[in-house]
This record gives sequence, structure tokens and C-alpha cells, in this order.
Amino acid sequence: MYFGVMQAEPGSVSLRVPFTAPSAARVRRELRDWMVARGLPGEVVEDARIVVSELVGNSVRHAHPLPSNEIVVQWWLDRDALVLSVSDGGGGRTSPHAVAASMSAVSGRGLSIVDALAARWWVEDRDGFTTVHVHMAV
Repeated sequence: MYFGVMQAEPGSVSLRVPFTAPSAARVRRELRDWMVARGLPGEVVEDARIVVSELVGNSVRHAHPLPSNEIVVQWWLDRDALVLSVSDGGGGRTSPHAVAASMSAVSGRGLSIVDALAARWWVEDRDGFTTVHVHMAV
């Protein structure tokens, strides 16, 4: 599957979910079940669920849907890393980035959380699509 900048990897899981906040719960469940079936450590599973929830939530809050009114979430194992990717229709003028939210702020910590839990993450903007990729050590 090729969608925007996201190319499917062998053995990957690819979900098309509605561009709505409740989609984060479905993605968390599917990811947990997949990781548990592969015997990955519980702490890694929980950290990955937090990260993917932040990515899906940020997409719904700050971006546009894909033309199908969906987002695409993919994950796979790459040697000693779990790779998570979330693709959407982009957010307009700014690419996803971490911000320095104050302790009293009610939002703005999502990508800072991702940064704290991931080995690395990056953004690809191409052809009107945005994909956030995350590598997490397993």
C-alpha cells in the first residue's frame, strides 16, 4: 500500500480509521493485541499505546483528514524497534512539532510525550499528506 509518503512494510499492520477522536481507542486495542501476541514486554506495550494515542489525537485535533475522511495508522517490527506511522491530510502551514507547554496548560504536551518515550521520531510532509513516524526500542 502506498498512501502519501507511507509505504507498507512486509509484516506491517495497516489500519484505516475514521478521522474522529474515538479512533484512538480502536488503534490502542489493535496495537496492544498485536504486540502481546508477539510477546513484547508489557512496559513497551503500554508506552507504544500512549504514543499511538498521542499521534492519532494530534492528527484529529490539528490536521485534516485524508480524502477518504480517514487517517492511516501502520506499525511493524524493524529489528529491535517498533515503528509506528500515522498519516493524515496535513495541518496546513505548520508541520507537527513539540512545543514547550506550561505545567498548567491543558494541552500541548503530546509530542513532548512522544519525544520522551520514543527512541526517535520524525515528520514527512509530501504531496499534501503528513506522516509522523516513531521508532521505539523493544
